[in-house]
Amino acid sequence: MPTYEYVCNNCQHEFEQFQSMKARPIRKCPECGKLSLQRLIGAGAGIIFKGSGFYQTDYRSEGYKKSAESEKKSSTEKDTKKKKPKPKQKIQNQPKNPKPPQKTKRRPRNTFQK
Repeated sequence: MPTYEYVCNNCQHEFEQFQSMKARPIRKCPECGKLSLQRLIGAGAGIIFKGSGFYQTDYRSEGYKKSAESEKKSSTEKDTKKKKPKPKQKIQNQPKNPKPPQKTKRRPRNTFQK
């Protein structure tokens, strides 16, 4: 069950309430007693799934991510040095105004009557 944040538009009282997702928002302020509460949109909490059935690589440490990124950069630098741009070839056998494809006539559907 999530924790929702509320603020009163009348007295500016702010508080958090632990509620079910199906529960309706609270309207009455616990401080001033008026029906002027508004539920705020919160950032929420990050969910981490641990245990069997989940990928361990999803939650790698920052050090691992930095070293993997530096390896990736060095490998892409090597690849760009090896590759040479290919010259563009002209296609000569194409007509300037190609004909649009012809529409085929559809056969009527078979209707079976008993």
